[in-house]
Amino acid sequence: MAVNKRAAGADKEQLAARYLVDNGYTVLERNFRNKTGEIDIIAKKDNYIVFVEVKYRSNNKYGYAVEAVNYRKKQIIMHVAQFYMATRYKSCDIPCRFDVIGIDGETVTHIKNAF
Repeated sequence: MAVNKRAAGADKEQLAARYLVDNGYTVLERNFRNKTGEIDIIAKKDNYIVFVEVKYRSNNKYGYAVEAVNYRKKQIIMHVAQFYMATRYKSCDIPCRFDVIGIDGETVTHIKNAF
């Protein structure tokens, strides 16, 4: 079962990456990890570095996909993003934001500046 969930997650992350590219983003990294956690997609658009969390739900029985990003997950993403910026960019002047892409069945919802 875990392998199927992992494969489904990778498939939905690929769908989200395609969605971003189709909407003018450049995908810089996928599944960027450090010891604290992981960011699903790091992209760039209009000089912004965009950290994207992807969530998937096959149905909304337990809520919508975008609702699944809780306080703890946000903290982890922000910590990993700080690490990414510190190791990849010398300037502190590069704007960044945190987006969530929720995939409910076949519906893609993109929330910009989600947190």
